[in-house]
Amino acid sequence: MGRLLSLLVLVIDIIVILDILKSNKDTEKKILWIIAVVFLPLLGPVFYYVMGKK
Repeated sequence: MGRLLSLLVLVIDIIVILDILKSNKDTEKKILWIIAVVFLPLLGPVFYYVMGKK
């Protein structure tokens, strides 16, 4: 069960990182959001979709 959860988190993080790279944001903001997603794998995507994706 733990491996499945880890794999799910990894897939979600990759999807969010690709979404960040495709966005129209400045390069600096993209880098900061990617760092947030990498260092906060569970909360980073949530923060991005709540605060960053507007």
